Amino acid sequence: MTEDDRPHNPRVVVTHRLPAVIEARMAELFDTMLSPEDAAMDRATLTEAVANCDVLVPTLADQIDAALIDAAGPRLKLIANFGNGVDHIDLKAARAKGIIVTNTPGVLTQDAADMAMALLLSIPRRLVEGERRMRSGEWTGWRPTAMLGHRIHGKTLGIVGMGRIGQAIALRARGFGLSIRYHNRHRLPDVVERAVDATFCPDLDAMLGQADFISLNCPHNDETHHLLDRRRIAVMRPDAYLINIARGELVEERALVDALEAGTIAGAGLDVFAHEPAIDARLRALNNVVLLPHMASATIEAREETGNKVIANIRMWADGHRPPDQVLEGWV
Repeated sequence: MTEDDRPHNPRVVVTHRLPAVIEARMAELFDTMLSPEDAAMDRATLTEAVANCDVLVPTLADQIDAALIDAAGPRLKLIANFGNGVDHIDLKAARAKGIIVTNTPGVLTQDAADMAMALLLSIPRRLVEGERRMRSGEWTGWRPTAMLGHRIHGKTLGIVGMGRIGQAIALRARGFGLSIRYHNRHRLPDVVERAVDATFCPDLDAMLGQADFISLNCPHNDETHHLLDRRRIAVMRPDAYLINIARGELVEERALVDALEAGTIAGAGLDVFAHEPAIDARLRALNNVVLLPHMASATIEAREETGNKVIANIRMWADGHRPPDQVLEGWV
């Protein structure tokens, strides 16, 4: 599609409710069909949408697979994802059909890092368990042996995936006296390692066996699916804690639950799950787990910044330019 062919007032379909200020701006700028309910579109509605729009604005809750892309009409030329992760979009199918895919990098970094640290603090100090006892009336007063947890200062944090979020976590963790090790596809430049005071570990298994805390911060793709499988979970120390704010599919969930039940790892802080919104019932019964409803990026600021990036990508595309956040070949 050339610049002259692109619609100046594109038909945009949004699959979920977005912040009101973002919806209002989209309605001003484009021929926008907003979602009437704050729930995922069913498959039939989504199929009808891609058949009749120029731009689709999905979220991670929508499966934009090859079959759906194949059903898209000739008008659909841009999938402007509301969010950074695009593992729910078949990028190969989109490229084959000439559809550009964009995402919204950078806007979630600080909020996600804050949540990772909140989980890191809450698990070993048993904050959620203590809060539950207070609300249930079980607390009978202070005792020297009651609600004992583990100190954070002086421990080692292993970060898997040292991108923007991983680096932001490292900077926060240093303030709590943690030493930082990281595993990444590629080693960071020396200047970045010095800035975050982190040591590169090329062997993931070795890092898993050394760290008191493991934080997962890498994208989900074919290479990282079940990156922490049963074998690697068994490598972790029995006093170690797992933190996952990235994607549930990075972990073999059944193996993780088995390890938590058996006490072969100390605990976990989970904001994401393998089969969202379904949660393994055994997880709910465990006191050594903190469970959150995929809310690491759930701030007003992050949602509005994400929406503004989506709008910017659509406007640049409609004006005949390459969108600033186009997802390129080899994205991970």
